[in-house]
Amino acid sequence: MIAGVDEAGRGPLAGPVVAAAAVLDPNRPIDGLDDSKKLSPARRRVLEIEIKEKALHWAVAAASVAEIDRMNILRATLLAMERAVAGLGVIPSLARVDGNRLPSSLPCPAQSVIAGDAKYAEIAAASILAKEERDRRMLALADAYPQYGFERHKGYPTRAHLEALARCGVSIHHRRSYAPVRKLIGR
Repeated sequence: MIAGVDEAGRGPLAGPVVAAAAVLDPNRPIDGLDDSKKLSPARRRVLEIEIKEKALHWAVAAASVAEIDRMNILRATLLAMERAVAGLGVIPSLARVDGNRLPSSLPCPAQSVIAGDAKYAEIAAASILAKEERDRRMLALADAYPQYGFERHKGYPTRAHLEALARCGVSIHHRRSYAPVRKLIGR
């Protein structure tokens, strides 16, 4: 039972960082798994449903904006990954984690894999689950805070987002520890 682990949302100026863990069933392969960034939103949505139906176990977890600001994005990402693995409800024999850093409190042996979402189906599945969950959360924020345009940029530091921040100020969902946001608070 090998779990793939990945995250979404390290770079945005707003919203949580979301991690997912997935244990795939070798008897129920899923065609088309890939790094979530290489897939269209429509394809990711279809694959997310299939992953949730066919995976032996899967879980999604997050670290909040407050946690990101308190501990930094790397530590918050690793915390979200720990939460996702804990959420599986089983202890995998191995966790393959996308990237070059490992969470320190996993209940199983772990292996970091740079560009793992392009190398292992279980990491690609986790990548898709994390991305889709984070996008849903950002769309909910877009409904509550339409002035920021979260539905378009999902919190990433696009020109439109930076202009909205300058015009509307910083919301409670913005990461105050990130330089562009911190700069606006200091004005």
